[in-house]
Amino acid sequence: METVETVVWALWAMLPAYIPNNAAVLAGGGRPIDGGRTWGGRRVLGDGKTWRGTLIGTAAGTALALALTQVEPSVSAALGADLPTFSLRAGLGLAFGAMLGDIGASFLKRRTGRERGAAFPGLDQLDFVVGALLCALMAAPSWFTETFTLPVLVVVVVATPVLHVVTNGIAYLLGLKNEPW
Repeated sequence: METVETVVWALWAMLPAYIPNNAAVLAGGGRPIDGGRTWGGRRVLGDGKTWRGTLIGTAAGTALALALTQVEPSVSAALGADLPTFSLRAGLGLAFGAMLGDIGASFLKRRTGRERGAAFPGLDQLDFVVGALLCALMAAPSWFTETFTLPVLVVVVVATPVLHVVTNGIAYLLGLKNEPW
């Protein structure tokens, strides 16, 4: 695979993981997953991690994966390059894993004394990627190894923080987020 092709492949493969947290923000509100519980005097997760957001984010990412699979032949033909398709298991693994990664980061933030919305460089940009990749590997191992070669993984790890900063900045400017990270 050439460099441009690898970048396009990587971003396409990660789209079902990139969408869930944005969909969860748009869904907004609902019952917190931690039910308001504390641990060591701090919230376990906080009000930002809700059942509704997790469900809607997972559904949005999974639906996107299935939609991408439907349009893949046309997009691949237009680009002149093959793109990956997604099984239900792969799409669900990426989407739910992205949500789990973000929930795990929230847990780590609370344990380190950071409040909701506080920056945690590195973790903020890659938490959902780690969750998505691990869950996709568990849900669809052969699809994962065919899709996420080493060069593709490198692109994901390098490009995702840049995309994350840009999209969060846009969401902040649109008033969808309280902080730009």
